[in-house]
Amino acid sequence: MKQPTIRDVAERAGVSKSLVSLVLRGADGVRPERREAVLRAARELGYRPNAAARSLSERRTRTVGVLLDDLRNPWFVDLLDGLNAVLRDNDLHVLLSDARLNRRWGPGDAAGPLRDLGVDGLVVVGTLPGPAALEDVAARVPVVVAGAREPVPPGVDVVAGDDERGARLVTEHLIGLGHRAVAHLAGYGAVGELRRRSFASAMRDHGLAGRATVEPCDMTEEGGYRATVRLLGGRGPDRPTAVFAVNDVACVGALSAAEELGLRVPHDLSVAGYDNTSISRLRHLWLTTVDNAGHEVGRRAARLLLDRLRAPGGPGGLHLAAPSLEIRGTTAAPQG
Repeated sequence: MKQPTIRDVAERAGVSKSLVSLVLRGADGVRPERREAVLRAARELGYRPNAAARSLSERRTRTVGVLLDDLRNPWFVDLLDGLNAVLRDNDLHVLLSDARLNRRWGPGDAAGPLRDLGVDGLVVVGTLPGPAALEDVAARVPVVVAGAREPVPPGVDVVAGDDERGARLVTEHLIGLGHRAVAHLAGYGAVGELRRRSFASAMRDHGLAGRATVEPCDMTEEGGYRATVRLLGGRGPDRPTAVFAVNDVACVGALSAAEELGLRVPHDLSVAGYDNTSISRLRHLWLTTVDNAGHEVGRRAARLLLDRLRAPGGPGGLHLAAPSLEIRGTTAAPQG
């Protein structure tokens, strides 16, 4: 069966081909009744624009590359949901790529495959090895970094949750419950350092610097488990009564370690995570955690990219989304 063409739509609507083209591009200045006639004709005929032809005429692919640092991180799901909603509303398509897999192309060239596909812009989600990885692509297309705080090349916008504020919220929640010996399972990279530093600052501000413990963690479930065993194993009555994990995944590992060590959560040990992922909302876990505004970070990243597509150039900026604390079932006042 022959596919309907723009000429068919024009004949059905009783207008010119150029007017149909204007309506389908969403251009202003078309009278409402004519716009509706064109859209109705397109629906009746089952007309779909030829994306390839449109790309050639506009010299754009109408695609945005999304380079994801780690597909296993559940927080990125909320971020991608917000990002994709805005891009879809603006008639842009997303090409998703895993940076870990792309590194086989060579050090610092994780964006290479997306660049070669001719994307109109790039959103980098999470942490890449260094700013040099973005310099080449940022010189060609607009780039926005979402969910990371590492240095970026000039002209690149960064959107993230306010990690310092979020870490202070959860630390002060634990202190407010009456905990004095509090431990932090600390992550790596700029985000991990911001959360660690804010934890230490909050403890210091409450006169508890001497009761604060920091244990390195690789931000995985296994890493959270091992770090918690190191923290609590053999400590007896001097052990921390609360643990703040750098993310929800590590927090699940902390829960497993507490159970293995015979500690009841939250009766014997309060545990809190970060990111408010779907994991934290599972009923049998029900983690106290920080909502890191992943959906809003994604939406802001998309809007910034759209702004740069419309008006390229100019300096980049840092844009922080406000976090909030979600108090659930894994934190309570210390017993005894």
